[in-house]
Amino acid sequence: MSRFKRANNADTMAGFRTTQPEPAVPNGLLKAARKSGQLNLSGRGLTEVPQSVYRLSVDPPEEAQQDSSFGASDRWWEQADLTKLLLASNQLTLLSEDISLLPALTTLDLHDNVLKSVPCSLGALQELQQLRLSHNQLSSLPVEVCSLKNLRSLTLQKNLLENLPEELGQLENLTELDVSSNRLKALPSGLGSLAALQKVNVCHNQLSCLPDGLSQLTSVKLLDCSNNLLSDVPASLSHMLSLEQLYLRHNKLRRLPQIPAPALKELYVGNNQIELLEPETLAGLTAISLLELRDNKIKVLPEQITLLTTLTRLDLTNNDVGTLPASLSLLPDLKVLLLEGNPLRGIRRDLLTKGTNELLKYLRGRIKEEPEKVQEGQTAMTLPSQATVNLHSIKTLKVLQYSEQQAESVPEEVFDAAADHGVATVNFSRNQLTSLPPRLLDFSSSLSDINLGFNRLSCCSPDICKLLQLTHIDLRNNQLSDLPAEMKNLSKLSSIILNYNRFKSFPEVLYEVVSLETVLLGNNQVGGVDPGRLLKLVRLYTLDLSNNDLLSVPPELGLCSSLRSLSLEGNPFRAPRAAIVAKGTDAVMEYLRSRIPA
Repeated sequence: MSRFKRANNADTMAGFRTTQPEPAVPNGLLKAARKSGQLNLSGRGLTEVPQSVYRLSVDPPEEAQQDSSFGASDRWWEQADLTKLLLASNQLTLLSEDISLLPALTTLDLHDNVLKSVPCSLGALQELQQLRLSHNQLSSLPVEVCSLKNLRSLTLQKNLLENLPEELGQLENLTELDVSSNRLKALPSGLGSLAALQKVNVCHNQLSCLPDGLSQLTSVKLLDCSNNLLSDVPASLSHMLSLEQLYLRHNKLRRLPQIPAPALKELYVGNNQIELLEPETLAGLTAISLLELRDNKIKVLPEQITLLTTLTRLDLTNNDVGTLPASLSLLPDLKVLLLEGNPLRGIRRDLLTKGTNELLKYLRGRIKEEPEKVQEGQTAMTLPSQATVNLHSIKTLKVLQYSEQQAESVPEEVFDAAADHGVATVNFSRNQLTSLPPRLLDFSSSLSDINLGFNRLSCCSPDICKLLQLTHIDLRNNQLSDLPAEMKNLSKLSSIILNYNRFKSFPEVLYEVVSLETVLLGNNQVGGVDPGRLLKLVRLYTLDLSNNDLLSVPPELGLCSSLRSLSLEGNPFRAPRAAIVAKGTDAVMEYLRSRIPA
């Protein structure tokens, strides 16, 4: 017996065999994919997709070549079609035309690779619903991709795309399109045909304009156009009836876009060159909750900011705002007001650091105070803009301003200076006027916005009804108890502010002004409202009846389906309960509808 015992497990043929390389995709993964229909190969360092993956649904598995029996769970001929293929975060430079051998795919994820192109055979994947191609080096998109009728999500961000195929409009079921961080200088006109789109991201490109066709995207809820070269935004965007979030940060806008989209809740226009907030533009933001205006050049915050009764957050950081209108504190839902980096006068720095609540409390205190008479010689220098009549404002902005003068009448020279200049906005607020200045009729063909707030008007002259171009009337803080019946002739009137007056009922004539979108009647003595007649105001989005004498709220008010903001706080009614009112308009409307007798 030999003294040298051979190890029982030694392989005597080891030196004669060739080593089999490890497969790029383990057979176990392929076997599992045949059962589940899903294959995840993300983050495996692949430089190419193995043929075994492309042919997964074509070739029988290795087990089929061997003489072995199969259990019920291993019947390869009953395998599931591959529907989900994840190839993200590899080093793929090429995708083979053989991808067409996987026609059942619904999800194909190729993001975070180094693809410079994708094959035309992608068009054969007619079941595809998600195609992720972001973070690659694509310079073009094959037109065949546009034939994928079931595609719902197409993500192409962080590529080198300079244009998109016009045929993109054929993707009739597409709900999400992300082409951000590319080199696009224009968007295809066919984009407007994507009726199912809900989310569009075109930020970080080189767009200088947006196609009018975007207005046809009535299902879009989010549109991000930030970090482009936009100097204007088409007014037709107001036809995007579902638009809730609009991002326009870091562009070249010089004015706030006039886009009264009825559902718009969040508007981001920070880091532009906006200098002026136009009253009619603000009046159109009937459902706005968040307004970001930071890092612009805004100098004046107009009184019409109080039209934004649904506003909860206002960001004015890093602008040129010198004064704040005290009426800002009347916004019922404002919770966050950001003002850092503005040259504010008349407000102590320590007050700004105490937060929004303290600041609004201070502004409310200023409303109650009687404006003091401005004494001569208060400033060492009188700037041209502080003169009795600001000619620059009249000529360039079409604004005639004679406010905070505590005057009992408006001097004739004020009207003379504005003659023949097509004045569109008149601000005579914070004076001692007891009647409408007769010469306002000089501007009957052009005047669209008039502010007579904080005066001593006890009646509203029918002459105001001759200003047929009026779209906005501000009569807050007066002594009014009625409005002239002739006001029904103002067919363009969209908003009227009557807060802090003496109305004991909803003004009868307003039921007949069908163009109205905003009615503010807070802090009066209104005892009732007729919901049946309110139903005729089909454009009425905002109704403020807070702090009045309503003993009951008619359930039929819940049928006013156009209302987006209904303020009822501070009334003596018992139903709906305060807890329901605090939840907001939707909760109140739902409660009221539930109380309508069957």
